[in-house]
Amino acid sequence: MPTSRPITRRNFLQGAAFAGAATIFCPSANRAFGYQSPNDRPVFATIGLRNQGWAITSKSFRFADFAALADVDANVLETNVKKTEKKQGKKPDAYQDYRKVLDRKDIDAVMIATPDHWHTKIAVEAMYAGKDVYCEKPLTLTIDEGKLIEKVVKETGRVFQVGTMQRSESAQRFLQAIALVKDGRIGTVKKVTCGINSMSASPTIPVAPVPKELDWDFWLGPAPKVDYRALPKMRRGYGGGVPLYSNCHYAFRNWHEYSGGKLTDWGAHHVDIACWALGVSDTGPSKVTPLEFTLPVEYKDGHPVVHDQYNAATNFKIGVDMPDNVEMIITSEGDNGILFEGTKGRFFVNRGKIVGKPVEALKDNPLPEGAIEEVYGGKVSANHTANFIEGMNSRKQPISDVWSHNRMLEICHLSNIAMRLDRELKWDPDKREIIGDDQANSFLSRENRKGYEINM
Repeated sequence: MPTSRPITRRNFLQGAAFAGAATIFCPSANRAFGYQSPNDRPVFATIGLRNQGWAITSKSFRFADFAALADVDANVLETNVKKTEKKQGKKPDAYQDYRKVLDRKDIDAVMIATPDHWHTKIAVEAMYAGKDVYCEKPLTLTIDEGKLIEKVVKETGRVFQVGTMQRSESAQRFLQAIALVKDGRIGTVKKVTCGINSMSASPTIPVAPVPKELDWDFWLGPAPKVDYRALPKMRRGYGGGVPLYSNCHYAFRNWHEYSGGKLTDWGAHHVDIACWALGVSDTGPSKVTPLEFTLPVEYKDGHPVVHDQYNAATNFKIGVDMPDNVEMIITSEGDNGILFEGTKGRFFVNRGKIVGKPVEALKDNPLPEGAIEEVYGGKVSANHTANFIEGMNSRKQPISDVWSHNRMLEICHLSNIAMRLDRELKWDPDKREIIGDDQANSFLSRENRKGYEINM
């Protein structure tokens, strides 16, 4: 593993104390301890550049300058350095080791779009290094990682945006949906169904030579040390240019070692909006029940016994008992999107449409003036990055804060645990633990591989 200065809580506290004293005499002495002026363009860096990494970088050029990029794949890094230079007219520095980005004092914020199993370690170290953070969804690999990030956000005072951009974007359709619910247009909500798509199983994936441009050990990072696996067939379309079947680029979403399948992929979007509409972003369910599901490989005691095929659930129907007797269903069947059902009607929303009689009725009975802004907490930002930078300027948490994100993501993580153990789970939303099930509670955390611990 490449070496760099370790970033720890102790280093942060010592640095913060020094910076606090220094700013009495020189307010702009160190940009890393706070974005200094709303009249300046903040300096960003992106860590993890494939697909969504480039997506969040490219839509941020309007608001920020990118001084550095980091990725463990040399080809991905080189490609995105060239694209960034073309877009902003200045070449960013390139790093294979993200910690060299965090060492830089000129960088105000980092955008993290690595595979999920890296999110928490990088985010925590970035906050201790004095950076604000924009991190892609799902924020964490486990529930306890979410609690840790909350602790460090509170301790460091950093601004932290999660990449659930449906809160700011998608032509405000999701904000309109929430406004409809809050204005009573479907009466009392009784049921919410989140359609998040199925995924395909894989064939047996053999051990393969590691691509020469990829630092495989560093890509694995906190995850267990395993062989690189891939089949020759290449993926096309979104995320293309890599093996269709592998345990690495793009396909990492299909392995519990690195992600949580569709439950934490699309689930992190639609369950988020559902919880926001229900007004339960500071609490959680009482029970999660796996009604129907298919795991693509055999499991024993919650762990896959086959290690050369995808292991996240392919099909599923999860029942979630929410506060106020609301039933939530998370399913791989039907349209991708959210169906809200109440005592007076129902409607459906996704990124491309919002439909149903309550929506049609808006023509003659529009929402009250300012209803969308009331949901958002003010004027809706130009995009999700703009909202993040507004938070950097005001030193207030942005629209996708870590607390509301973790609360809804707990539902997604619990759904995966319930399927892996094939039983319902009772959840205590106050203690944030599973009731009366020590084995299930053991899945709330995961030990990092030696050498990749989070240094506190």
